[in-house]
Amino acid sequence: MNYDIEVDNISKQFVKPDVQALEDINFNVKTGSLFGLIGADGAGKTTLFRILTTLLLADNGSAKVHGRDVVKDFKILRSLIGYMPGRFSLYTDLSVEENLQFFATLHKTTIEAGYHLIKDIYRQIEPFKNRRAGQLSGGMKQKLALSCALIHQPKVLFLDEPTTGVDAVSRKEFWNMLKNIKNQGVTILVSTPYMDEAVLCDEIALIQNGKILSIAPPSTIIAQFPDVLYSVSGSQIGKLLEDVSKFQDIKSCFSFGDTIHVTLNQGDIKGLQKELIQRGHPEVVIDTIVPTIEDCFIRLMQ
Repeated sequence: MNYDIEVDNISKQFVKPDVQALEDINFNVKTGSLFGLIGADGAGKTTLFRILTTLLLADNGSAKVHGRDVVKDFKILRSLIGYMPGRFSLYTDLSVEENLQFFATLHKTTIEAGYHLIKDIYRQIEPFKNRRAGQLSGGMKQKLALSCALIHQPKVLFLDEPTTGVDAVSRKEFWNMLKNIKNQGVTILVSTPYMDEAVLCDEIALIQNGKILSIAPPSTIIAQFPDVLYSVSGSQIGKLLEDVSKFQDIKSCFSFGDTIHVTLNQGDIKGLQKELIQRGHPEVVIDTIVPTIEDCFIRLMQ
């Protein structure tokens, strides 16, 4: 099996502040796949991306991207990868077209040479090609940044929280773009704090506090959830959560929007419903539900 990203026992600690950003990180990304690094802010995603894109040295361990060592071969590697950082980092005083031309020139290529890879994305912003990048909407900035990261036809694409701060429609459009890019043979590593995006990846790694909690296809992680999961809903969600947590057989309970997700150590769920009615929740509704990636993530964190 071929891998485009190989991470072997990568660790990184920052002195100021004293933070163990990454601890013994190990995973491989299959060539031509879409791999997701899923975790909340501060989990270590950006630090790992900076190491893999040759911008930061690890304290321990090694990593290869497209068969090249990220330390020894960093000059060669920078021409083989595309990187879209979390913050919009293009030149705001240059136009859309000028930004794209600049990045093509930087990589000693032309817009025409790499246009086949970005045409479906660039067509959406081409009507605004003379507008300054700083005057674009969030979704348009996102498309321009992705076009600039792809214009030199990279073998591996790194996207660090690319959908943060954009609307739901733009998020959906962006993931459709990623599928099309993957279908053109580009290996993609994307990080996101959004659990609903995890199911769109071929394989994911759940990361928290610099440690990998689990690595598998999303369907496998969900299938490994060990308990029956229940959804509890009713009015006065705050009081309902408090009363659910007092039930003697509760194993876990967490608020999910206007419902509460519950697992039991033992006992019958009807016992919980009876107790909640006695505590002043006559309208309570309890259903058996399928776990989400977020449910799995919370269980692993515990």
